[in-house]
Amino acid sequence: MDDYSPSRSSSAPQLHFGKIDDLSSRAAAAIDAARRWLLSQRHEEGYWCGELEADSTLESDYILMHTLLGTGRAERFEKCANYILRHQNEDGGWPIFKGGPSNISASVKAYFALKLAGYQLEHPALARARKRILELGGVTKVNTFTKIYLCFVGQYDYDAVPAIPPEIVLFPNWFWFNIYEISSWSRAILVPLSIVYAKKPFKKIPDEMRIDELFVGGRNRSRMRLEWSRKLISWRNFFLVLDRMVHWFEAVHIRPLRSIALKQAEKWMLERFEMSDGLGAIYPAMLNSIIALRCLGYSLDDPQMIRALDEFEQLGIEEEDTFRMQPSKSPVWDTAYAVFALGEAGVPGDDPRMVKSADWLLQKQVRRPGDWTVKNKRGKPGGWYFEFNNEFYPDVDDSAMVALGLSRVDHPYARYQLESVERAIEWILSMQCRNGGWASFDKDNDRMVFEHIPFADHNAMLDPATVDITGRILEMLATYGYDRNHPAVKKAIRFIRSEQEADGSWFGRWGVNYIYGTMLALRGLEAIGIDHHEPYVQQAAEWLRMVQNPDGGWGETCASYDDPNTKGVGPSTPSQTAWAIMGLLAASDTRSESVARGIAYLLKTQKRDGSWDEPWYTGTGFPRVFYLIYHLYRHYFPMIALTAYNKIMTEKA
Repeated sequence: MDDYSPSRSSSAPQLHFGKIDDLSSRAAAAIDAARRWLLSQRHEEGYWCGELEADSTLESDYILMHTLLGTGRAERFEKCANYILRHQNEDGGWPIFKGGPSNISASVKAYFALKLAGYQLEHPALARARKRILELGGVTKVNTFTKIYLCFVGQYDYDAVPAIPPEIVLFPNWFWFNIYEISSWSRAILVPLSIVYAKKPFKKIPDEMRIDELFVGGRNRSRMRLEWSRKLISWRNFFLVLDRMVHWFEAVHIRPLRSIALKQAEKWMLERFEMSDGLGAIYPAMLNSIIALRCLGYSLDDPQMIRALDEFEQLGIEEEDTFRMQPSKSPVWDTAYAVFALGEAGVPGDDPRMVKSADWLLQKQVRRPGDWTVKNKRGKPGGWYFEFNNEFYPDVDDSAMVALGLSRVDHPYARYQLESVERAIEWILSMQCRNGGWASFDKDNDRMVFEHIPFADHNAMLDPATVDITGRILEMLATYGYDRNHPAVKKAIRFIRSEQEADGSWFGRWGVNYIYGTMLALRGLEAIGIDHHEPYVQQAAEWLRMVQNPDGGWGETCASYDDPNTKGVGPSTPSQTAWAIMGLLAASDTRSESVARGIAYLLKTQKRDGSWDEPWYTGTGFPRVFYLIYHLYRHYFPMIALTAYNKIMTEKA
């Protein structure tokens, strides 16, 4: 495990960066090298798609799923096991981000996966893991989804896990709780999982693969159930009472609507397979849907199963001695950012490569209604999604970024491009939440009480408006001529101001973390015309300067989601350093030592081929639960920061 606690004292060693003019000329050379490298990563069809890396739980679940289906391959399991072992902490457990503490759910999954892959109880890695897992409280402390997966192979009791009855799909949209009151990703994960819960699959495994040794004090059903809140009258206890009632109805077979619910859940799931690379085009939903299909009686050679398995396996990356899974693919996101970065870095808008990439993006625009229409009746389709194909789930953040990318392209069919962007802007404006901000996939998906539902411990049950997305949308709207007097913009500015932390920073939902949120808020405010002399703008800039590392860079670990006292603390990374520079420049800090030292850090860490290295997690899936490494973040963000700096220096020369 890697610990990081930087000293920011004045006596810390300082980076020697030279004169401003020298920095500017060196930055120009660095931009040129970065531009060449990024163009070399472009696929022939016109898109970019960097690897999306996550923690070892994906490989653990991969082994479990294929064990359940009976489709496992010993060679593939061995490669997964090799990858899992590479991520084991020194204390024996497994983290959910590099340098993080051992996580009980990730550790139990990894331990069990290794046993399913053939590792024996006496193996040193298992012995160390077993000790750490018991110290963390054992199997009963894992999250709900892990418990349910363990039920599939008899390592946990179905009666002790939170009920996910398929009848939830029958609740009408006007009802207080229905599947459209939870986030789109939770919906895609839970609907197939409700089918699985109803069918309760079970596969017996050999005794040597069991994990009874991971239960503190032995396996006892009474200790497997969720604990009640000490506060008698609470939402947690309310939902736990409902949960026990559902379990009682299950036990006595009082399920009059079960067959109807299963058919509706199956229909819902199959509809969303269409025009999508798997359900929701995200790993957990795709895995759950495969198991759900088998539970519904689909054979392994059924076309739906073949397609679902094929789409799932395409997330895999196989190398000589390892195999790893991606949580999804990010071609639209990466392409939009790459086009924007290249345009900023001086690639002409009419360059054939830029036009071809724009064409690729334009053909991905959503033209049909999706789940978002349930809470947005007036909006017309026009957004973009994150993956190669995911028609039901366009998201606001991708749509805004695509519009920004397209603004750097001079398309020969300019009217066609403009009409596409106008449709996207119209859709984005229709998705604004009542508090003035924007969420990712849905509108006003913020009924916080649902976070207390027993199966909601993945910490992402809802999709509320966030500052980082709202800041990006302000930047995009300003690019297309909107100003601060527009009603939607006024509401958005009020939302951003209301969300500012006492120290001047802003929380980052989709990037790690406060550096990301602060950067996007400042860029949005600057673009839309907010005076950089405003005290709250300068307070944000001062926070960025305060958290700069002695080496000139900036960094922040995923730990800041658990402990805000660690905000802005972490080893320097190219992407987070670029974010901080972009934020400072947006606040009109153009000649401070902080900016110069940040630029010097990027120049110093750039490799000969024009790229950067970055082993740390700087992307966020679910705060406190699931984090990501976007492999292209380390490249296009430094390129944008260096370009922004050079443009300002050139103007001031």
